[in-house]
Amino acid sequence: MTNHTHREVSRRDFLKTGGAGLAAAVISSQLVGISTVSASAPQSDHAYGILIDVTRCVGCNACARACRESNNLPECAENPEHLDCNSLSIVNCFENSQFIGKDSNCSETISIKRQCMHCLHPACVSACTVGALYKTPEGPVLYDADRCIGCRYCQYACPFGVPTYEWCNPTGLIHKCQLCVERLGQGLQPACVAACPTGALIFGERQKLLRRAHVLLEEYPDRYVDHVYGEFEVGGTSVLYISPVPFEELGLPTFGPEPIPHYAETVMENTPVIAVSVAAVASGLHWITKRRELNMQPPIEQTSVEEEIK
Repeated sequence: MTNHTHREVSRRDFLKTGGAGLAAAVISSQLVGISTVSASAPQSDHAYGILIDVTRCVGCNACARACRESNNLPECAENPEHLDCNSLSIVNCFENSQFIGKDSNCSETISIKRQCMHCLHPACVSACTVGALYKTPEGPVLYDADRCIGCRYCQYACPFGVPTYEWCNPTGLIHKCQLCVERLGQGLQPACVAACPTGALIFGERQKLLRRAHVLLEEYPDRYVDHVYGEFEVGGTSVLYISPVPFEELGLPTFGPEPIPHYAETVMENTPVIAVSVAAVASGLHWITKRRELNMQPPIEQTSVEEEIK
């Protein structure tokens, strides 16, 4: 009992200390108006991450429901199959290849949680022309809607197809998981992790999660594929997976270790005129839309100083 309590306190202290620093960094970056860290900057040794153990996921969707509640998003009548502006976290189900033709305890289906991968070298940040997407040294890749011009470069750049566009909004906003940065600042875990009833989601320092994942792979070679997805893919991600089946069977794309921003930055360098022109036009449209919204608002009745005093 004593050891368990000590571990809980240590984790809570870690979250409060690191989360407070992250919250301060986020606030600072928004005030200054620039990205906290460049997309190609080295990751902090104490950066956050989430390890997803697919063998423990039962497809209950508790994580997805907690995500919607935490982000004040509407409930879904059915479990969505794709990320969208109202579903920043989803659970996909696939046929379990281990079950086919075998008498075992394997389930007929296998479930996997999907969300923003919070890449160590995020392509979306490299492609964003206005700094609406930015990387923090603590791991989360964050989005500032006030800076977004709706160009959707991030959608094209993201190798995991994460950012979603809000088509019903005339200003065109992007939506993605923020790794519950407000909760981290309060010393809490991300909502999805806190809601998981089976321990399939584990939150902590990425380096420690990697060590834990490799210990599990070594101790249970018959249970897991000998690979930690996200350790090296596209330069590494903050969201990691271990699985009993090949990751391509779970819809995860196959990538090498080369960071995607390398390509995104090359494209941006080779097309500066186009990039600036599109950004200028999009900024103009964004400004006009905002202006129209302000003009449509009813005028505020003004009172004299004498009336206010009375």
